[in-house]
Amino acid sequence: MTFPYDSARQQLQTWQQDLDARGARLEKVALEASRVQTRGGELSPADVAEIEKFARSKDAPNALKDLQRKVDAGALSWQDIASGRAVGDPDVQRAMQTSMPSLKRAYTAIKEGQDPDEVVAAGQQRPRRARGDYDDDAPSDFTEDAF
Repeated sequence: MTFPYDSARQQLQTWQQDLDARGARLEKVALEASRVQTRGGELSPADVAEIEKFARSKDAPNALKDLQRKVDAGALSWQDIASGRAVGDPDVQRAMQTSMPSLKRAYTAIKEGQDPDEVVAAGQQRPRRARGDYDDDAPSDFTEDAF
């Protein structure tokens, strides 16, 4: 003989088992996440050396070179810039504005799970054309509707 509450009790037991299984999966994921080594907010000496090396290179944008001059003069540090403490500095703001599109692409790629080293490598400037190539206005790809 079945009672009116048997089906409700059975449904409740099914839900409880599902909830227990989900809880176990959540604990497993939480344990795995706790093992992940995240990088701290501070720049390592190697990071600072890489930034300075690029900022002093001929390929660095002028805004970055200006920041390096301020760092060299002792007005700022790369730690100040990286942490956001120097966000009010006009030269930092100018550098951010000139590099914002690239930074947004890099930020999005890293948030999507791409390896930061690969993101940096992908962001390196493409090789420029030879100085003797004066036909800069010509399209590089031709399609049917190009003419």
